[in-house]
Amino acid sequence: MESVLARYKNLIVLVVVLFAQILGLAVQVKRTTDTESTRLIRIWAVDAVTPFEKVFAWFGNGSGNLWHNYIYLRGVRQENRDLKAEIEQLRIEHVRLIEDAQQARRLQAIFNFKEQYISKTVAAQVIGSGGSEQSRVVYIDKGESDGIRTDMAVITVNGIVGKVLKVFRSTAQVLLIDDQSSGVGAILDKSRLQGIVRGTPAGEVVLEKIMSDETVQAGEEVRTSGGDRIFPKGLPIGVVTHVTTGADLFLNIRVRPGANLNKLEEVLVVTQVEDKEPTPSENTSVRAVDILAQRLPSVPEKPAEDPNKPKAAGTASPAASATAESPKTAKPTAPKPNDGIASVVPNSAPDSGQSIVPVAPAKKAASTALKTASDPKVTPAQPRDNNSAKPPKPASPPQTTNAPQTTPPQDQPQ
Repeated sequence: MESVLARYKNLIVLVVVLFAQILGLAVQVKRTTDTESTRLIRIWAVDAVTPFEKVFAWFGNGSGNLWHNYIYLRGVRQENRDLKAEIEQLRIEHVRLIEDAQQARRLQAIFNFKEQYISKTVAAQVIGSGGSEQSRVVYIDKGESDGIRTDMAVITVNGIVGKVLKVFRSTAQVLLIDDQSSGVGAILDKSRLQGIVRGTPAGEVVLEKIMSDETVQAGEEVRTSGGDRIFPKGLPIGVVTHVTTGADLFLNIRVRPGANLNKLEEVLVVTQVEDKEPTPSENTSVRAVDILAQRLPSVPEKPAEDPNKPKAAGTASPAASATAESPKTAKPTAPKPNDGIASVVPNSAPDSGQSIVPVAPAKKAASTALKTASDPKVTPAQPRDNNSAKPPKPASPPQTTNAPQTTPPQDQPQ
């Protein structure tokens, strides 16, 4: 090591001196731009360090992308599949619920079921609280002059508050649901069990009159049942927080009200409730059972005959009209054992003549009519078969009783 330094001592000193001079010049010289001036030493330092910084930045970004895009999200595909399956299940459930709702509307319309709808409310502001330990009431700034009456429901967006207890000229007193003298008809949202929501002396809200053999879970929503005729059905009351078995036959169910009864500011007073009959929506498709139900009771009535219409005398029957048709258009019938034979039967009555029974087919109808017209005393008899056609009856001249009784010669059958 010493031999190398001793050998290149002058060269090393020269390089160090040149480097020191260049460094001194870089410190003194400045590069001026449009915005600011920067020393040359700083520019050289930045140019020397920038490649290494780029390498470190690329390595750090690659490591971060590898962590966030692969290692950290390795379960995203399975979660995506689960979410897609859940979405499809919810869609099927949504379609089923829509169908059930439409069917419920049709059934309600059939049975003339009426529901209560809030049609008009009055906004009021709570101006104070009062009462004693046994009574929980608040005062609102709307009274009789604003249409407020006793036993009107007072609600908020989150749930019901109470009912109007007393009404004054410009104010009203509202009894809260956590008062021990209050009572609201309630129904559980899932189990559909009905009870009464009351307050306790401690300021809590409980649900009473639920049998101990029923199952009520914490977290189930409680809504109004409409049985008290004050609150419309379906308004939120609160959520079940605690369920225990009581000493009697009923459960002890504690309810957390949806509305914050201790921090009331604005409320709504229900001044008008309408009873409406739900009707099925017009854009819903009618099922086949509904069409059959509409068609079953309907029976077409027989059209009434016009008494002023004259009846045609001597109207030929359809069978006679078919016989009177030409041989080309007449429909041939199946031959019978007696086809082609005309029998002559003499009558014992002198003025009745002879009866010829025509049973010939349609081709011999013309010859039979000529024979009948040539002999005035020969009249066609009724056919033996009811289904055969009746030939037209020719007009016969009037006969006198004093005429001599003669028997015309009989025609022989051909």
